[in-house]
Amino acid sequence: MLNKISRTEKAYLALVKSLPCSVCDAPGPSSAHHINQHQQYTCVALCYDCHQGPMLGWHGQKRAWLTRKMDELDALNITIKRLVELHLSSLPKSRDVNSF
Repeated sequence: MLNKISRTEKAYLALVKSLPCSVCDAPGPSSAHHINQHQQYTCVALCYDCHQGPMLGWHGQKRAWLTRKMDELDALNITIKRLVELHLSSLPKSRDVNSF
């Protein structure tokens, strides 16, 4: 599988990286943790500690995750919720949310 990502995927990853951490709410910028390699749309916004930290991080002992009883899907849900909220906040106030 090629590792080339499209312009749309790059833009999506930039939005994810602009979010706060989906585990501890540390302010962005965050890194994009890919749940599955080469699937750009299933990435999670994580701070360094919750992503790669040796004690707290997903790629470490996962203590931040265990304390909050979270897994990758819980964090993905938070990331997607924040992206939708970001999108909705950019819409004109008169636009019907149901047309989204």
